[in-house]
Amino acid sequence: MNTDIAIIGGSGFIGTNLSNCLDDDEINYTIYDIVEPKKNQNYKYLDVVKPETFDQIDGSKCIINLAAEHKDNVLPVSKYDDVNVRGAKNVCDAATKFGINTIIFTSSVAVYGFTEPNTDENGDINYFNDYGRTKFLAEEIYNEWLQEDTKNRTLIIIRPTVVFGEENRGNVYNLLNQISSNKFLMIGNGKNIKSMAYVKNVAAFIKFSLNFKKGKHLYNYIDKPDINMRSLVSISRDMILNKKGVGISVPGFIGVIVGKVFDFISLIFNKDLPISSIRIKKFLSTSQFSSATESIGFAPPYSLKEGLKRTIKNEFFQKNNENNCS
Repeated sequence: MNTDIAIIGGSGFIGTNLSNCLDDDEINYTIYDIVEPKKNQNYKYLDVVKPETFDQIDGSKCIINLAAEHKDNVLPVSKYDDVNVRGAKNVCDAATKFGINTIIFTSSVAVYGFTEPNTDENGDINYFNDYGRTKFLAEEIYNEWLQEDTKNRTLIIIRPTVVFGEENRGNVYNLLNQISSNKFLMIGNGKNIKSMAYVKNVAAFIKFSLNFKKGKHLYNYIDKPDINMRSLVSISRDMILNKKGVGISVPGFIGVIVGKVFDFISLIFNKDLPISSIRIKKFLSTSQFSSATESIGFAPPYSLKEGLKRTIKNEFFQKNNENNCS
């Protein structure tokens, strides 16, 4: 494949894995970001909130936009709108200006909010936070861009669930790290189910989507089968500590109260803490989704359990240099 791809936000977690994945097939790409990638790659500075930095993507055939403000409790809230919504508008304006007819956008299942189990791509939009809200508003901007020229343009929107993997410092890592340090306290009965996605599988699906035909394509991304929190904790404790079960547990309502105390401390000291009420509510909630990816012939390189094993091995036992898709 001889496609020149602009990966905006490509220095981050998904972008790093995607670039390694594209390297496997010698696909041409350039990373555009405000931060230079860790490894020596074709990189140029670009800030999605600054339209004047987009001129250098002229000549690209496809834009993959991974740039996002995604952390919990970001202040001021306007940062979500600046990066996620204004950024989407700037991407579309640049694509129109330079005649780039393919955009791949990583949205999120956060657009569904706390929804019914096994919600698919037709699920109701019912976001509960500013991240989900601005991701959906960005989708609407991309949809408007597509409608301006449906005969020639391709729009691919991918809504991943919680993405985890090596070198990430998100919620899954925080959970594993607490288990590793013997500081983990099980909150609730653990029967709530979580859909998850291993980052190398997400990267492989993005690469897979480069071959999609013109028009709109919308997919949730989940690695099946789903797992409940009790099983996730139990498997992780067994792998990391060689201990069975989930250890000490407390009722869910106590966890929420503790989370609110940490919210107050975070506000007073203006510091992001690993525990917050929103993170505990997410921990206690069922977030189970379904996806049509299997129906189009995509087979992820790794099972969910394999991804978890690789992550634990890399983070808590030994560092490895396997960076590609396979």
